[in-house]
Formats: sequence, structure tokens, C-alpha cells
Amino acid sequence: MRVFAVVIFCGLLAACGGSSGWESSTSSSSSSSSSSASSSASSSASSSSSSGQTACSRESLESQLQSELEMVNTDTAFSLFIEDGEGETFLYNRDDYNLEMEFESASTSKWVTAAVILNMVDQGMLNLSDRPQDYLNESEWPIPEDDPLYGMTLRTLLNFTSGLSNSVACTNIPGADFFACVSNIASSNTANGKTPGTEFYYGSNHLQVAGAMAIRANESSGWAEVFADFKTETGLFPNSIYNLPSVGNPRLAGGMSTRGSDYIQFIRAFKNGDFYSSTDLVNLASSDQIATASIENSPAFMGLGEQWHYGYGMWMECHSLQYNCETVAQVSSPGAYGAYPFWNKALNYFGIVARQGELGTFTDGYAVFDSVRENLEAWVSCEQP
Repeated sequence: MRVFAVVIFCGLLAACGGSSGWESSTSSSSSSSSSSASSSASSSASSSSSSGQTACSRESLESQLQSELEMVNTDTAFSLFIEDGEGETFLYNRDDYNLEMEFESASTSKWVTAAVILNMVDQGMLNLSDRPQDYLNESEWPIPEDDPLYGMTLRTLLNFTSGLSNSVACTNIPGADFFACVSNIASSNTANGKTPGTEFYYGSNHLQVAGAMAIRANESSGWAEVFADFKTETGLFPNSIYNLPSVGNPRLAGGMSTRGSDYIQFIRAFKNGDFYSSTDLVNLASSDQIATASIENSPAFMGLGEQWHYGYGMWMECHSLQYNCETVAQVSSPGAYGAYPFWNKALNYFGIVARQGELGTFTDGYAVFDSVRENLEAWVSCEQP
């Protein structure tokens, strides 16, 4: 495997990137670099062979990527890693940041949590048609039978259409009891007028309840044991832990501490279906699961002005004000601190922007990737002569 690594040591704020929002990050990187990239793409990144065909140069594209990433104006240091379908990799580290540094996952853990639960579905321990009351007693799940929410399933929990739209404070309290908090989620949403499967609402409740079902199905003491079993079985996430706000009461939709290197191994194994009996669940999780639902809460729309859809624990990216993508080219699971793991299914490459900025900077991490997307995809598509 060939690895190209670029480490930039910046002494000036303008070079390293100051605190900025989505618009300044985008304009600083893409507007200043896109013209040079496009003008040099035919001269330095491509050359004519003796047969008259145009051949590309990954070395030249890597140089262009380095220059573009040096100019990205972002609020914190980061690493950008890409791997193509042949195992060729590109790595850029800003300042002293690297892929072995721990960061708080925020919503990047949604992809992981869903994958762990789907692994239990694959093993027959859970079924997508299972309901919370199949595993939780009445005190843990007090939603009455005449409430539409009684019909929610693991499927609607994983695609965030369960109807559990009212948030609760206990998911952020370290000392709270996990199952008492799940009961609080049920009580807080009883008679909320929602019907499972009809509305997409991005939030933490869905995976917390799905995780409770998984704990019971696994006959575990808590999520830590479920995750430990997954790690033992797969060899993945050796340096990662669900510990926020605490190990005993982890936020399954955003409470993992991880490293870029751990997440890279996970995406590689996930996309290849390494820990499933087939790629059927991979295809299911990474396809649009909310096509018929209305979208009630979407940070992708609020932050990017794009209407993305959702699979199981991951976004289906669609760069449009209205979702009009017939096929899913790229899936991702951005976090609130700006980490951005993704898998481009169309061009068969994956990667991550690993970083921990301020809370609410998910668009800044996405902007790092988006600012160099054109040359990254040219690098992936480049066939060396």
C-alpha cells in the first residue's frame, strides 16, 4: 500500500486557519484554489502519451491537494485521510494533528451504533420488525397499547422515524440510570401525536431505545458489554469507548471517544461487509430508508441548505435543495465537533476528516472535504500510465 503523507507546520493564523463558519471555510479554500486546480489539471496533472491518450499524474494531483489544504481556513487542526478501492491512500495532517489523536465522536457514533445493532440482526439476536416492548418491561417502556408509538420498530428507530421527537435531559447526565432514562424518553413522548414511519427527526432518542433493546437481546449489563463483544468479534475500535456522558449512561447517538485510525478500519470493514454474513445489510443501511417520510428536523438542511435523506445511522448525501437523487453516491455521518467520516459508493473510496473543533462546527469539517472534493475525486479516478 502506497501512502502519501503531507504534514504542514503553520506559524501564521491565516495559514493554519482561524475560527470561522461554513461560508468563510468554503470561500477561503475553494475559491482560491479551484481556479488554479482547474487550470493546472490539464497541464501538470495530465500528460499526453505516445498513443494520443491523456494520462493523469497522481503526484501532481497530490501536490495540488497539499496546496489547497494548506489554504483551508478552519477553526482547528485536522487530518484528512482517503483510501481508494485498490488500497492506495492519501493523508494530510494539519499542524501536529494526526490520526492517533482521540476526539469526541458526537454524531459520528451514529454510524457505529447502528452497525453494531445490525450485526446483532445479522446474527439473529434482533429483527428489524422487533418492538421495544418485546425486550423492555412496562416500567422501562410505559407507552400504552393505544398510542401510535406502540407500533414503532427497530427499523423506525434506526432510520429516525420512530416518532420520539421530544428530547430528555437524562441522556446528558453522567449519573443517570440508562434504563430509567429510556423510560423517561417513553414517558416524554407518550401521546405526542406522532406515527412511526411518517416523519424523520434527527435526534438522540432513537438509538438510545434501540441500544436498550440490544442490551436486553445480548443479555448484557449495559452497552459497554455489547460494544466489548463487538470489538472482540471484529477486532475493531481497539482504542475507542462509549464514555459520554459516562460509561454507565452513554449517549449512543453521540457519546463515543475514538481515533481517526479506529474509524478508518471500521469504514473499510463495513463497506466490505467483513463482519456481516453478506453485504445485504450494508446495502440496506446505506440506502434511502425515509423516502416516504416527511423531514421534520435535519441539520444537513439547516447547516448546508441541502436535503439529505437517511439510511440506518448514516446520511444519504444529495446536493440539492430538494432530495432528487435517484442513486446514493456518498453516505456519511458528520459530528457536531466537525469530524466527517464518509464512503463514496459511486467511486469506491472512503475516508475521514478527523478533528475536534468547537461544538456546532459540523459544517466546518464538511467544508474541509468539500473544498478539495474535485481533486480528491480526480485522484481516485486517476489511472497511472
